[in-house]
Amino acid sequence: MPISDTKPEIAEMQIQLFRSMTGGQRVLMGMEMSLLSREFTKAGIRREHPDWSEREVILELLRLAFFPKPLPAWMR
Repeated sequence: MPISDTKPEIAEMQIQLFRSMTGGQRVLMGMEMSLLSREFTKAGIRREHPDWSEREVILELLRLAFFPKPLPAWMR
């Protein structure tokens, strides 16, 4: 059984809400969640590296998303 902090009646309401959405609405919500997650990640990078430029922050975001190791030289 999955662990959840959401009460069963609230989880059911969420399921019904998602089912009532069109495909386009669900895609839009997913895109918005992705953008929000990206902004949270960038904020964390900025907090850890306040002296970094926006370019350095974005490169670190890309590294975290796509590369387990530091970015290759051609991307720096």
